[in-house]
Parts: sequence; structure tokens; C-alpha cells
Amino acid sequence: MFVRIARRLGSTIRAGMFPRRNSSPNDTPVVIGAMGGSGTRVIVKILRHAGYFMGSNLNESEDAMEFVEFYDRWINRFILRKHAPLSDEEDHLMAREFDQCIGRHRSAIDSPQMPWGWKEPRSMYLLPFFRVKFPRIKFIHLIRDARDMAFSRNQNQLRKHGAAVLEKQWALAPQPVQTAALWELANLEVAAFGEQMARDYLRVRYERLCEDPRRTIEEILDFVGAPRTGISAAAAEVLAPPTIGRWRTAADDQLAKAIEAAAAKALDKFGYR
Repeated sequence: MFVRIARRLGSTIRAGMFPRRNSSPNDTPVVIGAMGGSGTRVIVKILRHAGYFMGSNLNESEDAMEFVEFYDRWINRFILRKHAPLSDEEDHLMAREFDQCIGRHRSAIDSPQMPWGWKEPRSMYLLPFFRVKFPRIKFIHLIRDARDMAFSRNQNQLRKHGAAVLEKQWALAPQPVQTAALWELANLEVAAFGEQMARDYLRVRYERLCEDPRRTIEEILDFVGAPRTGISAAAAEVLAPPTIGRWRTAADDQLAKAIEAAAAKALDKFGYR
């Protein structure tokens, strides 16, 4: 089960398995992870208003494109390493490729001392790896209601990583139910690992950001250690989409119940029920 696999990842990574970068002020990136379609692009805009470099090679969703191929190649392998441990050669190859991604991502930064980070929603699957590479990493975990996410047009994570994460019991379930199951497993595991990171982990509910942008932005700025300046400009970037609550009209009673059942534990933990 992915639950057990991911729970052990943080405790079973060997010291030296993924060589750490030399300690410097550059070793405190802010990384944003979530289910795709959760609204992570607005977090990038908030951090940019705070003076953060979030990359120059970005797509329309503000994803850092330098990491996409690396994630495609390594996420499933990393998830499944409990059943088939990575060889020493794979360990070093993964670390080397990641360092190359970082080098390309930071190549356009204005100053080596500039605060920086990146956003690619799938970062949440590699959080234990990042924590070893960057022991002072700051991770922002964005959560959006599973019932709405079940009907998102962005199903890339289910398509690319569903088979590695979900048990066979979900294979014949409708896509919205599979998405809800993936949402629960992935977010619970990231939350469990992140909560062990204490002050280096921040969980943000997208709905709360839309309802109270100023206060939520203040929390984000405090978390990353940025001054509370430019909040009005950052808050203007937050626009509540009409898709909040879409599940109420998109699902009939039977499908809505199946979605809630697939994500019940996480819906409760994250305050959605």
C-alpha cells in the first residue's frame, strides 16, 4: 500500500543515499506541492510579490518546467522503492539529475542570495527526497476539497501516478472516485511527513485562501520569513473560481457518496466535513 510505503520513506532513506548539497544560504528553497488543479499558481504569484525567484522557464500554470521530466522519470520509481529498492547507481543517478534540474532552474536568478523556490504540484510525492537534499526546505502543501478535485479537468497525477499509488480495488471505479482515493492517500501521506517537519511545513486550504486572502497571505509570508509587505497586491491575485463547490451539481447522489467514501478520512482531517 502507498500509505505504508510513503510513511516509511522519510525514516528509511539512508544517510548519504542522496548526497546533500553544501550548506549555504541557497539551501532554503520554498517548494509548493498539491494535487494538480488545486490552485497552486496563485501561491507562486504571492511569493513573487514577496521577492522570490520561482523560475523563468514556466508553463501557463506557473509550473517549473525544468523538473517535469525528472518527475516523470522518478516519482513512480521512488514511490515503489519499498518493493524494489533503488540500486546505488539509481540513487546517484537520481541525485545527479536533480542537481542538474536545480542548476538549470536557478540559472536565470538575479542574485545568488535571492530567495527562491519552485512549484510543480507533484513535488509532494518527492518530499522525503527533497528533505534530505535540502534539510532546511520550506514546503507549502495546498489542499483543495476532494469532491471538487474529483471533477477537475487536470487528471495528470491520476494518469501518471495512479497505478503506483492506488490499490487494485480502485481499478474499476469511476474516474472521479479514483481521483478522490488518490487525493486521500497522497495528501494524508504528505501531511504525515510534513507534520514531522514542524516549522518547515505549512498546509494551506485553497478555500480559506479565497475566503480570507489577506490573513492567509500573512501566514504564508510569516512561514517563509518574508516581510509583510505588498499584501494588497498579492491579495489582488486571489480570485475565487466558480468551480468551488462544483461537485454539488456535477455528481448524482450515488456518485457523490462514492467520492466521499473514497476520501472520507482526509475530508475529516482537513476540515471539509
